[in-house]
Formats: sequence, structure tokens, C-alpha cells
Amino acid sequence: MSITRRYLMCRPTHFAVTYRINPWMDPTAPYDNALAVRQWDNLREIFLGLGHTVDLIEPLPGLPDMVFAANGGTVVDGRVLGVQFRDAERADEAPAYAGWFREHGFEVREPKQTNEGEGDILLAGDVLLAGTGFRTAHASHAETQEFLQRPVITLQLVDPAYYHLDTALCVLDEQNIAYLPQAFSPGSQSVLRQLFPNAIIATPEDAAVLGLNAVSDGETVVLPSQAVRLAADLNRAGYKTIGVDLSELRKAGGGPKCCTLEVRS
Repeated sequence: MSITRRYLMCRPTHFAVTYRINPWMDPTAPYDNALAVRQWDNLREIFLGLGHTVDLIEPLPGLPDMVFAANGGTVVDGRVLGVQFRDAERADEAPAYAGWFREHGFEVREPKQTNEGEGDILLAGDVLLAGTGFRTAHASHAETQEFLQRPVITLQLVDPAYYHLDTALCVLDEQNIAYLPQAFSPGSQSVLRQLFPNAIIATPEDAAVLGLNAVSDGETVVLPSQAVRLAADLNRAGYKTIGVDLSELRKAGGGPKCCTLEVRS
């Protein structure tokens, strides 16, 4: 069932690929800021067309990855767990996002451990799926559970290309997910099979275009247009799909979900 959502996004006004903090980034390769903005605008229009609310945070110069709003926090029941980035290049994004939430009346908890927001912490029904291995520290999972007051399931990521949980797993609705098994440790694969026996299994080809970095409202899944087989599998499972081209932002390792932070009041 579709639920109207509230999202926070950041226009890629200052988007650039000038450093390398994940395998997708190549500072020597060309990028097109104007194209990135147009592609992002299209994503925002899709969300508005689906009836969702989209709030905007002001992009700050010198923070080219601020467009990836999912990394700005984790919001559950009106509580905001702030973020602490692993990489110095993104550190100044944390206070910017925390400030936005405080200005809008949210309770914000400053984290004691490294966590990169919804990049690695995803609400799935009544539990929080929490990735670790590359960015978010395992130790942060305890404070996540304590502050957000939802059970946390730790998932170990093992492939550097899928450095955040939201690049390897998409929450489709309260009961189901889509994911790439190879991105997880054997133990985490077993846990996912137990929790989600009807999960949609993505192909490596679709994962490689960040097909799993998708946004679902429970009925419609917005995903990279290049993830053709995954879209077909979702359709067969009863979901509607909308493809969006974010190929320019993918040069920094981002897709639809990276650009989208869900605000749960």
C-alpha cells in the first residue's frame, strides 16, 4: 500500500567529483554539473508527482556530496540521529543537516560513533537494518537502537563497490526488500533469508548501475532506469516502477535513494 512520504533533498548546485572516497569516484573523469542538476530535478518532480512532500536544504559551497541527503541523518518517530562521517571531505555536511532538523522542530541526537545516516540505517517494518564494514561503525548500532528505540539488525557489507547498505539493499515495504546477496557476509545473507524469505534478488548487473539504490513508497519504486531486469522483477511482484536517469550522480556513487532522506514525524 502506498503511503504519502516526506522527503528531504538537496539540489546538486555544487556537485563535482574532485576527490575519491569510494570506488565509483574518479576525479580525473569529466562530469557535467548542469546535467546532474537536470537529472536531480527530474527525480524531485517524480516524487512530487507521486504526491509526496519534498523539503529542501540549502546546498553549501565546498560540499559537492551534500546532494546525497540520505547521509544527513536517520529519522524515526520524529527523532533524528545525526551523522558522523568517516571521511573529512564530508564532515561539514553533518552540522548542516543537524541544523536543518533543529530549525524544523526535531529532536536531534549527536552521535558518538561514525554513522552515515540512511546510507547504512534503513527502517524495514518494525526493525532497523544497519550496515557496517566500510562506513558506519558497528559500535554505532547500539546507540542507534537506544535512541531510535527500534530493534537493530546488523548486516556486514563485504564488497567495497557497495560501501553503504542502501547501495546493496532496498526496503520495498514493511514486509519485503530487494538486495544483492553477494554484497553481504555469509552470516548476514542467512539473516536476510530468514527475515525476508520472499525478497527480490537483484542481479550483479542491476546492482552495478546502482539499481538497488531505489526509493519505494510501498507501491511505486523509483529506481535507476538502467536497472531493467530489476524493474521487471519488481513489476512481476506487484510493484509499480518509475525509471530515472541519475547517471551523472552515479559518477560519485549515488542514485535515487542517496538523494533522498525520509523524514518520519
